[in-house]
Amino acid sequence: MKRRISALVAVLAPVAVLALVLAPLAAPASGAGKPAVELSASQAGTGGSITVSGGGWRAKTLLMILICGQATPSRGVIGGTNSCANADGRAVTTDARGHFSRKLPVAEPPAPCPCVVHVATVTGTGATADAAFQVAGHAVQPLPAESGAGRLSVLTDTRLDGSSGLLTWFGAPPQRTLVFTVGNVGSSPVRDPVFRVGTSHGVFAPQWDERQWHGTVAPGRKAEIRLPVELTAGAHGDYTVSLQYGGKVLAEQPWGVGRPWGVTVFWVLACLVVPTATFRAGMAVVDRVRPRAAVVRHRGLRLPGVAPRPPKPPAPARTGSTSALPWFTPDTDPGTAASGRLSAPHEDSPATPTKGNT
Repeated sequence: MKRRISALVAVLAPVAVLALVLAPLAAPASGAGKPAVELSASQAGTGGSITVSGGGWRAKTLLMILICGQATPSRGVIGGTNSCANADGRAVTTDARGHFSRKLPVAEPPAPCPCVVHVATVTGTGATADAAFQVAGHAVQPLPAESGAGRLSVLTDTRLDGSSGLLTWFGAPPQRTLVFTVGNVGSSPVRDPVFRVGTSHGVFAPQWDERQWHGTVAPGRKAEIRLPVELTAGAHGDYTVSLQYGGKVLAEQPWGVGRPWGVTVFWVLACLVVPTATFRAGMAVVDRVRPRAAVVRHRGLRLPGVAPRPPKPPAPARTGSTSALPWFTPDTDPGTAASGRLSAPHEDSPATPTKGNT
C-alpha cells in the first residue's frame, strides 16, 4: 500500500509543479478582465502629448483613443463622441495579452471640461473605459444635473420591422424600424430618452446617429421603443445595427440587405438599347445621304414570290385628225394585214360553178 501511494505521489508531483508554473502565464494570455486605462500625466496643454496604456482588453482588438469634454469616469461621455476631439484621436490594437500603449496628442475637445481620455472598442463586443484628464487652459463648466436615478434596461430581443420596396430594388436607401422593449429599473422616471443607433458593415466601426424617443418611462414600468434606421443608397450585404444608451451598448441586431438587382437590370437594358438605337439612327442618316440612283436600284429589286407588273403599253401614234385610236390600226391588224380588207375573205376565181351549168 505504501508503495502505491509513493508511486502516485511521484507521478502527481511534477504535474502539480507544472500547473503552478503555467497558471500565472495562462491568466494574462486570455486578456479577460475589466478594461482599464492609465495615463502618463493627468494634465497637459494643447500641442503636447501623453502616453495612454491599459490592460484587461480582449486580445488583438482595435481600440479608439479620444479626448472628450463634458465627461467623467463615473458618468461617462454625456454628449457622446460629438464632445470629443475626433480629428486628433488615435487607433491602437491590443497585443495577445490584451495590453496596449499609444502616444496621444493633446487637443481641446469641442465641449468644456471636465474631460476624460475615452477608450472604446471599434470591432466586436462593445467595451469602454475612461480616465480623468485636464486640458490646460481649456474652459471648465459643471456637468448638467442628472435627471434622476432612472435607469433603462432592455427587456426583450431587438428586431427590425419593415421590408424593401420597389425603389429599394432600384438602389434607394434601405429603411427599417428598430423595435425593442425597455424597463425602468431605477427609482425616478425617465423622460424623452436619447438613444444612439449605429450601423456597421463588416469590420468597420459603427456610424452613430442620435434618436430621441418622446415619452416617459415610470419607475418599474416598461415601454416599447421604435427607432428608424436607414442605410446609404445602394447598400447591400451584412450589416449590424447597434443600440447605445448612457454610453453603453445595450443590444446588437444583424441585418442582411439584398443586392439592388434593379440597377443591374437597368444597365443591362441600357447596354442593349443604346447600341441598337445608335445603329438605327446611323442607318437612317446613311439612307438619306447616299446617291439617289442607289436608292432607285434598291427599290427596283424584286422580292421572291411577287409577280412583276406588266410593262406599260407604248403610246399610240397620232395620224391625221384621229384623236383617239386603239393601240393598233386597221392596216396593222394581224388578221387583215395580208389582204388589206376589212370584210371577211371570199374566193376571187372568175368562174364559179352553179347547179344550172352542170
